[in-house]
Amino acid sequence: MLRRPMSFFQFVYERREDIIASLTRHIWLTAVSVGMAAVIGIALGILMLRFRRLAAPTLGAAGVVQTIPGIALLGLMIPIFGIGVLPAIVALSVYAILPIVRNTYTGIAGVDPALTEAGVGMGMTSRQLLMLVQLPLALPVMMAGIRTATVISVGVATLASPIGAGGLGDQIFQGIHMVDNNMIFAGAIPAA
Repeated sequence: MLRRPMSFFQFVYERREDIIASLTRHIWLTAVSVGMAAVIGIALGILMLRFRRLAAPTLGAAGVVQTIPGIALLGLMIPIFGIGVLPAIVALSVYAILPIVRNTYTGIAGVDPALTEAGVGMGMTSRQLLMLVQLPLALPVMMAGIRTATVISVGVATLASPIGAGGLGDQIFQGIHMVDNNMIFAGAIPAA
């Protein structure tokens, strides 16, 4: 007697614990890496604004890293950090820095000079000017960079599975290995 193939929804129901664990790990990888990229990227963006001659080399270096395919960047991290979560987080953070740096620099540089001059006229220090005028006005542009970095990280994090980082890539790669479309979709749909 031939066994009828399992429907996708039945497969998801039966494997819900594994899928939820993979999804949770994927969200965690993305959140940690984007958080690290945001801290580094915002600091670099502010530094580039203070020292304008650093802008071109920093953006150029971040742009070069962005052109490296995600799986290759993950592979480059293995000799340095080994296998597991650490190389995945470092690679995802490095990959996510460009949009954050670029948008931080662009956002702060795009603040109306009249507003900056008004802050100086009120006696604000450069730190107060940054914290109370420039960063709040640049925040929408900066958040757009963080959103872009998050989207990039969600996609590249699926490739972190072969180096032992887990996430939704586990479902996808196991499905490919087992030629199981339900398993592939169980990883690909939440990632998408």
